[in-house]
Amino acid sequence: MDSNTPAVLNIDELADYLKIPKSTLYKLVREGKLPCQKVGRHWRFRKEAIDRWLDERNNRDNQSSREEE
Repeated sequence: MDSNTPAVLNIDELADYLKIPKSTLYKLVREGKLPCQKVGRHWRFRKEAIDRWLDERNNRDNQSSREEE
């Protein structure tokens, strides 16, 4: 996605943004691991929250790598 990415994404847009299957996203949602909100019957994801979530995971993974060395 380019700079025209909306501030709030639906499941299809998020799957495209993260380049992972929707089934993986639904699994993460069920497990409570992904920041999201249900609006009616539909899941919505704030791009800003997703980007922050990715950064936190990256920082945690990098910390774990350093601790193993």
